[in-house]
Amino acid sequence: MTKELLPGERAGEIVVPASKSQAHRAVILAALGSHDVEITCKGISGDIVATADCMNSAGANIEIQSSKIHVSPVGSQHSSVFECGESGSTLRFLLPVFGALGIEGEFNPKGRLIDRPLSPLDEVLGNQGMSIRKTASAIEFSGKLTPGEFVIPGDVSSQYITGLLLALPLLEGDSTLKVTGVLQSKGYVAMTEELLVKSGIKFTHTGDTYYIKGSQKPDMGEAFTVEGDYSNAAFYLCMGTLSQKGVTVYGLNPDSTQGDKAAISVLKEMGADIAIDGTSVTVRKGSLHGVTIDASQIPDLIPTLSVVASVCEGETNIINAGRLRIKESDRIASTCALINNLGGNARELPDSIIITGVKSFTGGTVDSCNDHRIAMSAAVAATTSACKVTVLDAGCVRKSYPNFWEDFATLEII
Repeated sequence: MTKELLPGERAGEIVVPASKSQAHRAVILAALGSHDVEITCKGISGDIVATADCMNSAGANIEIQSSKIHVSPVGSQHSSVFECGESGSTLRFLLPVFGALGIEGEFNPKGRLIDRPLSPLDEVLGNQGMSIRKTASAIEFSGKLTPGEFVIPGDVSSQYITGLLLALPLLEGDSTLKVTGVLQSKGYVAMTEELLVKSGIKFTHTGDTYYIKGSQKPDMGEAFTVEGDYSNAAFYLCMGTLSQKGVTVYGLNPDSTQGDKAAISVLKEMGADIAIDGTSVTVRKGSLHGVTIDASQIPDLIPTLSVVASVCEGETNIINAGRLRIKESDRIASTCALINNLGGNARELPDSIIITGVKSFTGGTVDSCNDHRIAMSAAVAATTSACKVTVLDAGCVRKSYPNFWEDFATLEII
């Protein structure tokens, strides 16, 4: 699908969809429990469907109806084939969980997911009783995970740590999980801890080590509501930053542990005029200037923040961005291509991006590279472009935000 976007500032109001990251965790914990749970989740993306499908194949009974996810827990019968789509969270969370449950089979990834790294998670799991083998099109796994001492670096993927935190309480004995080095995307791990506590899982966290009791079963209660998503809200917050009239986003938890809540502080540092009122955030254009952005904790925000930086006065340096190269696209390369193809000025370095501000984009064509965040960032670019912006393969937004183009179209063009 190709989208042609009219140029011009946007203004209006948006109710943000539910957090994809929190929904993954809630669905898995509910399915690992002992009773039915109804999860309210506004806007169910392709990645969440992938997690639900894999849990169904593992013996759960999960039904999705509009904004409701009805979860009946995992039973004794399961399949041996698990369709995880393009969802890295689904694969990396469930590989250790299935090992803890003693389920054997294969994950069938789509898109670039088969090429994205599993190391050192696969080695860590292999040391504790599992066997994992990657083929050209699948990830085969067998063996039952045993309790003990787990050690994993924190600077590769926070998803590895979340997967282990979800799995280790299920084991028959106690375990420790030591996270070495600097933890990146720590907000996502904090979200996992929050939901583990919500579900009654007992653990302690001292320094770099988690101490986790075994033989535990999560309890999410009878109902759970997934909070609004800061990752997807960021696109509209950035549009507001480029709009004199502004954009208001509703449905955001001001006390959220979501790491991408940092979009608000980064945009404020860049000069945006931001007002927070309960669960709503209104952003308007201010005197915008370049800044230094550390990508290590907020990698998913970099494409859209880079678009804003492209029309800020001066230079913006995006540092510690190496992990962006192993996302749905090489996001250092695809972000720079987006900016440069539309008349901006971005320079790609091995693990950073240098952006020199211009007055506005000229317009043009953006290849989304089948990356949902690149496609939605192109929509942000259209709001500060002199001519239309054409987005190729725009349907890839279904991965995280299926109704993005419909919601975007509700905003007024100024």
